[in-house]
This record gives sequence, structure tokens and C-alpha cells, in this order.
Amino acid sequence: MKQRIFSYLFVFTLLLVLFQYVNSKNAFESYESTIKILKDDNAKYKDSLSRLTDENLDLKYFTIYTKEDALSYFENKGYDVSKLLPFITEELYKLNVYEGDDHPIVPYASMTEGKMMINKVSIVNHKWILTDFTDGKHWGELFLTYELSEDEELKFKVVEYFMYPPSY
Repeated sequence: MKQRIFSYLFVFTLLLVLFQYVNSKNAFESYESTIKILKDDNAKYKDSLSRLTDENLDLKYFTIYTKEDALSYFENKGYDVSKLLPFITEELYKLNVYEGDDHPIVPYASMTEGKMMINKVSIVNHKWILTDFTDGKHWGELFLTYELSEDEELKFKVVEYFMYPPSY
């Protein structure tokens, strides 16, 4: 009787060990395949991140934030660039509040019921600005120069401008 109990225990233990082995082997293979998929995804995402970083640097190339000489120009004159650049942008946006039909800088009159407004401002360097303007239907771009006088008065001068032809 004792021998039978031991043999049953031995067979039960053997089955339990076999079950544990098969189960852990399947789990290990599952983990291995998941790790391989994640490694492939990680490599793909690293490539995408590298490509997007390069693209972002290309897009930022013509902004004052990547021009050390332009930033140094203002710093050498004693200006805090972190406050000056938002000030310049805000001064352009303030020009959107005007009376009448003619915008102070945009050389086109609105062809809709809305007013011409400056939408986007990109400070290229310590002398140039690019802006985008629209009246809600028609839009164009301006190339401006700007100068900050000794009494911190900001003067803008329109150099070039164009309006895109309407697409009906």
C-alpha cells in the first residue's frame, strides 16, 4: 500500500513538473517574441525620432533662436532676449487693433467683411521678420525689417509683400 502511494505521488509529481516545464517554456517563448517585437518597434521609433529631430532643426534654421550672432547683437546692446523677442511679436500683433479699413502694415485692403490681420510672426534675425496675414478668405505674407531705437521704440518697414491668388 505504501509503495502504491509513493508511486502515485511520484507520477503526480512527474506530471506536475512536466506541466510546469511546458507552461514556463510557452511563457518564455511568448516573452521572447514580445521582446523581439518591442526591439523592432524601438528601432523604428528611434529612426523616426532621429528623422523628426533633423526635420525640426531644418524648420528652425531660419529663426532667430538658432542664430547666435543675432541673439548676441541684442545681448551686446543690453537687451534681455527672452523678454525682447516676445515684445517684438506682441507689437506686431497689437497692430491688428486698428480703426478703418487699412491695416497699418498690410498693404492690402480686406476683400471680405473681416479685417486684415497678422496671424503668424517669425523673427528671422536681428533685422528681419516674416509674417502671415489674412482677412479670413484671402491671405499673404510680408517681409519686414525692424529697428529698435535707443529709446526702445520699435519701427517696422515693409520690404516685400504678396497675396496668394484666391482659390475658388
